[in-house]
Amino acid sequence: MDVTAEHFREGMSCLGAAVSLITSAGPEGRHGMTASAVCSITDSPPTLLVCVNQKNRSHDVFNGNGNLCVNVLAEQHIPLADIFAGRGDAERFDSGNWTTLETGAPVLADAMAAFDCRIIERRAIGSHSVFYARVVGMLRSPQAAETLIWFGRRYHSLKAAPKGD
Repeated sequence: MDVTAEHFREGMSCLGAAVSLITSAGPEGRHGMTASAVCSITDSPPTLLVCVNQKNRSHDVFNGNGNLCVNVLAEQHIPLADIFAGRGDAERFDSGNWTTLETGAPVLADAMAAFDCRIIERRAIGSHSVFYARVVGMLRSPQAAETLIWFGRRYHSLKAAPKGD
């Protein structure tokens, strides 16, 4: 049975995933996008993978800059997620409070967590590239009690269960 791209996307809408802003700055300029295709690879050394469509402008910016920051979002960040997904009129970095860590990539100051990374490898697979990114700096919100999830083609807030005794 052949699985069409449309059928595959429909199935993937059942796979909930955290929503992040992937940002970068350097010789190719400052840019960012909304993504849910992020995954940890290992904690020793801390490494993530980020999947980006090769036709997306962000792809060449991330590749040329050699860095990216994964900014994990909460429900309050839905307007930013929409702007970075191209569904708003505002300039991407005009909203939010931005800072930097080690690489100079934009870090959302109130992100649930931010992973500042140097890209160590890129592999093309079909329409996308997988960026392997070594974490060189990190920020974590002390109030990280929820995260923003993309599921069923909509945003959802997922709250942490209270810690038991």
